[in-house]
Amino acid sequence: MLGTMLELQGIRYQPATAASPVLDGVELRLERGALGLVAGRSGCGKTTLLEVICGLAEPTAGAILWEGQPLTGRQRRWLCGLVFQFPERHFLGLSVGQELKLGHRRLSADAVAAVLRQVGLGDLSLQQVPEQLSGGQQRRLALAVQLLRNPHVLLLDEPTAGLDWSVRREIISLLAQLARERAVLVVSHEPDLFAEIVGPSWQLEQGKIRTMR
Repeated sequence: MLGTMLELQGIRYQPATAASPVLDGVELRLERGALGLVAGRSGCGKTTLLEVICGLAEPTAGAILWEGQPLTGRQRRWLCGLVFQFPERHFLGLSVGQELKLGHRRLSADAVAAVLRQVGLGDLSLQQVPEQLSGGQQRRLALAVQLLRNPHVLLLDEPTAGLDWSVRREIISLLAQLARERAVLVVSHEPDLFAEIVGPSWQLEQGKIRTMR
């Protein structure tokens, strides 16, 4: 499985309203089976980087490749799953079951049960209202929603922000497991939290990216 790679080549992103590029010549490579980390202070462009990778925004210049082939925005949206920093703001379903089924024509009860077990929500009622879940449960539900799409690349925006320490450790352990089967890229302003599980890591600052390890 290793060797299947996500690659960013000279990615530049500058909105028309910005005086300088948010991303300026970003290059990185991430293999399937690896958990990568992009560190940087709040507001440095980490979220924008994820949005460009997953096709929610188009780069001004540069290319994004998978298995050596350049991808369109539509192809990137199929390839990637993005879990936002505050997933509860993006829930659309009135219940956990409804949230999981959004976008699926057919989804078996077995598939739903399996993905909930995978993210540690095996005992959760499908009738629960997503907004009433704890912060940790909401992150897990957002992960389950993306895993049902079976993405090759999983992108996570500040996945431990606002969680207490015990829940943070559980989420980090879960991410390490998920990275065995796909490429996982985490962006965080707290890189030390992930030190034990990350492979390649980068620092993003003033639109530029540099390799940390």
